[in-house]
Amino acid sequence: MSRPSRPRWKPPIGILGAVLIAGLIAPRPCLAKPPTLTGLFPPGACRGQTVAIEAAGTFDRWPVQAWVDGPGVAIRAEKAKGKLSAVVAPDAAPGLRWIRLYDDEGATELRPFVVGVLPETIEVEPNDEPKAAQRLDRSSMTVNGRLAKAGDVDGFALSLERGQTMVASVEAAGRLGSPMDAVLQVVSAEGSVLAQNDDDVGPDPRIIFEAPASGRYTVRLFAFPSKPDSSIRFAGGGDYVYRLTLTTGGFLDYAFPVAVGRDGPATVEAIGWNISGAMSLPVPTPDGREVFEAAAGSLSGQAEVRRVPCPATVEAEPNDPTHPQIITNPIAISGRIDPPDDRDAFRISLKKGEKRVIRVESRALGRPLDPVLRILDAAGKVVAESDDEGGMDRDSERSFTAPADGDYRLVVRDLHGRGGPRFAYLLTVCGPRPDFELTLAADRFDLTPGKTTKVKVAVKRVDSLAEPIEIIAEGLPAGVKATTMTSKPGDASARSVELELSAGEVPYSGPFRIIGRTTRDPRTVHHATAPIAGFEARTDQPWLTVHRNPSGQKAPAAKR
Repeated sequence: MSRPSRPRWKPPIGILGAVLIAGLIAPRPCLAKPPTLTGLFPPGACRGQTVAIEAAGTFDRWPVQAWVDGPGVAIRAEKAKGKLSAVVAPDAAPGLRWIRLYDDEGATELRPFVVGVLPETIEVEPNDEPKAAQRLDRSSMTVNGRLAKAGDVDGFALSLERGQTMVASVEAAGRLGSPMDAVLQVVSAEGSVLAQNDDDVGPDPRIIFEAPASGRYTVRLFAFPSKPDSSIRFAGGGDYVYRLTLTTGGFLDYAFPVAVGRDGPATVEAIGWNISGAMSLPVPTPDGREVFEAAAGSLSGQAEVRRVPCPATVEAEPNDPTHPQIITNPIAISGRIDPPDDRDAFRISLKKGEKRVIRVESRALGRPLDPVLRILDAAGKVVAESDDEGGMDRDSERSFTAPADGDYRLVVRDLHGRGGPRFAYLLTVCGPRPDFELTLAADRFDLTPGKTTKVKVAVKRVDSLAEPIEIIAEGLPAGVKATTMTSKPGDASARSVELELSAGEVPYSGPFRIIGRTTRDPRTVHHATAPIAGFEARTDQPWLTVHRNPSGQKAPAAKR
């Protein structure tokens, strides 16, 4: 005999409705993710220009806010998702800026944006075939383009007068992080390739072309993937963006000297093409940066200059191996291997057992020299040699201990016997110099009110630094507190420390800094740096997001 089933209990309608309503109005965790940013197009603009920008990435909430690393550029979100506008001030310094987008939930990766000095335009398809090349109405301008698909070739036609020197320079893999190994060509009206280049400025091409006759020429660009694969055709994609600068005006290749001391000089010389006479570029006031960009408003191109903590000078010819230039220690010397097969020699006096670190940099400065360093004793015997041992992309470095009292010659040359005005280098000679470096594994951190976040700071002690290092966070918003930590030699803190951040109820989104200083020299401050995703560059301005409190109060905008 079967048992009757028990009826299910049904709540009264009034109770059920109350439960549903409570569920709708009760606080629920926010499911939105922080925005992501994979790229900007166009990736730059001219001074004094307002430009519409397409932001590639994911944005669960729109509009977002924007932060720019450096003055002169203002970016705001438009109504349509993924659409931004950039306003570049007429007096904005030319060069690279780093951009972040952010909202209440966090911030994006840093992405590059370049301020130029020439009129700018956007690539227009179709421009693959020589006869369909995009016509440019002037001989000096910057084209923002994209090799949008596999097999894409972009061509640009312009007119040149006989004897004019045109600089064609691409920014893609190096500054913009595009996954492309670009190839650049100059083609005649008849279709003959007159010039071609690959990998002149790091992985990016540059051509210096003198027009053999007046007429129309086409500058053509295509690419292979920067990470080789099994394909045998030209590559392309949505992230294959570039900036192609074409100019018959002044173009800055580099500045000389390539390094200056903390006490000067106040100017460096502009070196490049189509520059009339000597042109000086101002050196900015020291602000803690080891590398800065020297620029002139009338020149396209950029030049990085190193600021070194020791005395700086330049080579003085003649300084061949039989007439070495006498130098002291420590010192940083800017030089050039010019003409081809040139050998620059420097003489230094050392005592037996004295240690020196001798470094020759050129590739790290964007120069084409492949330096070889040779050390000879007073009798001319080679006692040490270095090639590609500095870990700096074919630059040279050698730790040297003098085997006896006497004079030693340091000889610098190019591995392949090349040379010329562009083959600049920086030779540094220094003894043990105790110092330190601070690094972060990430460039973004989150804080929840009522909880703490730990920020690990890696410490690298150079030349056996044996002093305590005080490490603090600065530039924090009101309501955020951070512990002060000390890295002590001889224990676990010598290699790393952890700062602990805590927040109150006030939301925030913006940059901050972590700095370190020793008790020996508290005026010398080093900033902790973090890697920028997808680039070899680093930032000393990590990002902090203090999340909203339960009331849902909106985070204030970041301050520059």
